[in-house]
Amino acid sequence: MIKLDILAIGAHPDDVELGCGATLAKEIKAGKVVGILDLTQGELGTRGTVEIRQQEADKAAQILGVRFRENLNLPDGFIFNNRENQLKLIEKIRQYQPDIVLTNAIDDRHTDHAKASDLTTSACFLSGLMKIETQFKGQNQTAWRPKHVFHYIQWKNLNPDFVVDVSAFLEVKMQAVKAYESQVFNPNSEEPMTPIASSNFLDSIRYRARDLGRIIGVEAAEGFTAERVVAVKSLDDLL
Repeated sequence: MIKLDILAIGAHPDDVELGCGATLAKEIKAGKVVGILDLTQGELGTRGTVEIRQQEADKAAQILGVRFRENLNLPDGFIFNNRENQLKLIEKIRQYQPDIVLTNAIDDRHTDHAKASDLTTSACFLSGLMKIETQFKGQNQTAWRPKHVFHYIQWKNLNPDFVVDVSAFLEVKMQAVKAYESQVFNPNSEEPMTPIASSNFLDSIRYRARDLGRIIGVEAAEGFTAERVVAVKSLDDLL
């Protein structure tokens, strides 16, 4: 069993890279064990194919240095916070026992993002209930509830509850994002234009990070929201 420090969950391949890629790269550099779980294959995407996006996702994962990347194979566009999907996600949470889960934005342009956020929050809580029984490879799983669930910021400019200094890791994030050649700006592509395929969107990844960094006096940062109050042992933890 791989015990994770951080499990990053995204509704679609590329969500994690766009939302928290630099933070993951920073934590991995610090020795944390990190995995990525995509909920869908992004099969409804206007550009690319499932096969192409899988290749791109694998390349991006290698760039970030995560321990593994898996796909839950939920239907793209139809992610629902129901019992069936909760149990599928609970099995993964219990399998990898992450201390921290990073997941989709609580509110965003793509409806799958908010729904994935809601599903993840529910599954993380329910995963800690002993009377919910799940199995992995024929063995009963132990209840496990992550210590924290945080939501990265995506299309909409949500106000973060906290930001992470990623100054030294913004370029790694950009490399991982650009691994999705079928999705982001590519002047040689002949596929239909989409909001994330514009050069403006690619530029926005960098200037959002720069702007969040400006707020805290560093070069670049990524923002997160929290549904629960984040506790610290003392004021020194904020220094």
